Amino acid sequence: MVCAFREYPLRVYSHEYNGTRVFSSSLTLANTLLLFYTPMTKFGRYISYNATGGKEYCDVVESAKAISTYAPIIHLESEISSLTTETEKISDKFHPIRIKDLGSLARLTYDPEFPDEANLALYAIPHNNSWVLGYLTSLSMDNVFYQFNYVELNSEPMKPFVKYQGNDSNEPELSDTFGHGFSYLPIIKIKNEHSIFGLK
Repeated sequence: MVCAFREYPLRVYSHEYNGTRVFSSSLTLANTLLLFYTPMTKFGRYISYNATGGKEYCDVVESAKAISTYAPIIHLESEISSLTTETEKISDKFHPIRIKDLGSLARLTYDPEFPDEANLALYAIPHNNSWVLGYLTSLSMDNVFYQFNYVELNSEPMKPFVKYQGNDSNEPELSDTFGHGFSYLPIIKIKNEHSIFGLK
């Protein structure tokens, strides 16, 4: 989430959450700070990310010396925010929009208004004993409206990327390797479904 296909990696915070030290990064909505977190497995100052030989490699490291992409880790002693957490009264919720197929979802990641600032991340979420794969968009008018555009999957996605060719008639597919001539969308797998995605 914080490094893959990003020219400028996101900040990562380490902090206590429910008695466990975690790494987290955030997505800021109009009135909500949406935190994505995972248990902290190793102490360090950077998350290192490298895609080489057709595979991706990720580690927590002390220095940024090798040729990689690095997300800086900020270690917090205080709470990450004084905002209310774990509430079901979320003012910013995604409006779910079902997309017909994976190819349409991949094409949706192209934004003609900001073609050089692509946000390529897809979110895989367990739902109704299966999984959905979606992409976040927003529409700014007097207020900001958020959409979770998704396709239903037959099973849990076990590969970390959607691979596709925009100029080809072949359907996109899940992939765990890189190859020339294709575009890749990283999949961020969410452990538990949350009401903010609007699917419940």
